[in-house]
Amino acid sequence: MQPLLHAVLTRLIKVGRFTVRFPNGRTESYGPGTAQTATPAAGVALADWATARRMLTNPALEFGEAYVDGRLQPLDCTLPQLMDFLFANLSAGGRHPALGIRRALARVHRALFGANHMPRARRNAAHHYDLNGRLYSLFLDRDRQYSCGYFANGDETLEEAQAAKKRHIAAKLVLDRPDLEVLDIGCGWGGMAITLAQEYGARVTGITLSVEQHAEAEARVAAAGLSNRITIKLQDYRDLAGHFDRIVSVGMFEHVGLTHYGEFFATVRRLLTPDGVALIHAIGRADGPSVTNPWLERNIFPGGYSPALSEVFAAVEKSRLIATDVEILRLHYAETLRHWRRRFAANRDTIASLYDERFCRMFDLYLTGAEMTFRRLGHMVWQLQIARGHEAVPLTRDYMLNAELAPSNAARSARTTVPPTLSRDTR
Repeated sequence: MQPLLHAVLTRLIKVGRFTVRFPNGRTESYGPGTAQTATPAAGVALADWATARRMLTNPALEFGEAYVDGRLQPLDCTLPQLMDFLFANLSAGGRHPALGIRRALARVHRALFGANHMPRARRNAAHHYDLNGRLYSLFLDRDRQYSCGYFANGDETLEEAQAAKKRHIAAKLVLDRPDLEVLDIGCGWGGMAITLAQEYGARVTGITLSVEQHAEAEARVAAAGLSNRITIKLQDYRDLAGHFDRIVSVGMFEHVGLTHYGEFFATVRRLLTPDGVALIHAIGRADGPSVTNPWLERNIFPGGYSPALSEVFAAVEKSRLIATDVEILRLHYAETLRHWRRRFAANRDTIASLYDERFCRMFDLYLTGAEMTFRRLGHMVWQLQIARGHEAVPLTRDYMLNAELAPSNAARSARTTVPPTLSRDTR
């Protein structure tokens, strides 16, 4: 067992120094770094040989399972330091031979059994979003924005970054007149819908598959006195009828399922008015198509997948929608997750009282691993603006900046930046 692990770790550790304490108490170190050099260092302690064996055959799953169970512990480092070290080595070309094999098998399994039909989509949403509502209030911002914030300077508070994210998205929706009918696919706890109605005069229909989110969003809408402008529905996007001037979807596309991208964009096109505009905000991969980490899929986001843009654009092209703008946000989610992780840690005792210590270890690993994935590996966030017609948005991006700088006058700012040749009177 130990010689096999030695061979694997020799191939995996390319930078720094990695120390392993085996179940028999013996300690081995791997990598080019030494105690005398300034290279990064991390380590793990393995509780038993069964854990060591599973780390050989299915490391992506077993690492998380063993950490949550307490069979794998960081050695002379913190969990963030350990995850950062390992992901830095993967980024530097370190390889575990089982990872490639497992990814290939996962692709085959997804092709055969990955259909995200409506009952499965509801179950997947309930697994994560129907947790105790107080949990999310203990690490998210006050508006419960459970997606990437927007850090223009890098020193914003979490509340400032999430407010900026909503303004950034609203600017791309071209909210150029009041009473636009807006659909929010995956509306969460209602924060985006409330902002669009309050600050931009929109009429919003928000949909979610989470019972907890639906109840909380309805309560928040009522408390804000916006029940006449916002409707929250417990509904699958595929069941919707009618037409909308604008469609927004933030952090929901990751749950659509790769085999359903065509269906998603066909539905967006069906629901958009001829001059409608949609903005999709989601996590993606800069390094090409892959598969979801098996531990994350089993424990956190069943059915979830963050696509490469090549996978997204293939579906958009077939839908006959026009990609009118795309933006890549690189480290914004890493900063968002850093804030969430620190708030989670500050409220860990309270969260443990809601669940237990094992749950805390699981969620901490999720937040930490996600942060380091954005810092070290190929994850990013993309915002894709799409429309049915070429004239749905202005010719240049100036209207976005104007609307973002004066969010309280967003409708007026957007109108004044529409080129005369694209105005309503000359279409």
